[in-house]
Amino acid sequence: MNLLLRSLVPVALVSLAACGETTPAPNAPSSPSPSPTLAAAVTSTSTPSSFADQVALGQKVYGEQCASCHGASGSGGKAPAVVGLSKGALPLNPPATSKSRKGQFKTVADIAEFVTKTMPPTAPGTLPAEQYWAVLAFDLKANGINLDKKLDANLAATLTVPR
Repeated sequence: MNLLLRSLVPVALVSLAACGETTPAPNAPSSPSPSPTLAAAVTSTSTPSSFADQVALGQKVYGEQCASCHGASGSGGKAPAVVGLSKGALPLNPPATSKSRKGQFKTVADIAEFVTKTMPPTAPGTLPAEQYWAVLAFDLKANGINLDKKLDANLAATLTVPR
């Protein structure tokens, strides 16, 4: 239970992980794409096979897509903080000023659903699912949480965000 609660704090970071930068990644394909954000989304073609692999990919994607809004450490900036639940990051209820968030963040799956539909703000839902999960894994690791298996929708649904 303790690991479960601790793993939920960083998971919340994923929800905002794709907030974004519009500059394509240096290794983005040279063929034209509909938008720079979409080009950045396809920078990795390999699917992470472990939590550690997700963390490595998530670090890259977070830096490219999220840090410019949520801060390099996830403590906020132009967008809300995604790190520091005890300081009000990722509250259960949406802030009164929220323009896009309407639902509660009870589980990590709730956060993931919100993020995949609304992030990055310039091109919502355009990142591959593996990149959204990778950012979440990176955020968990950044908060000192290691999982013994790859983070996915099934596991996320069982993780309750600690309050």
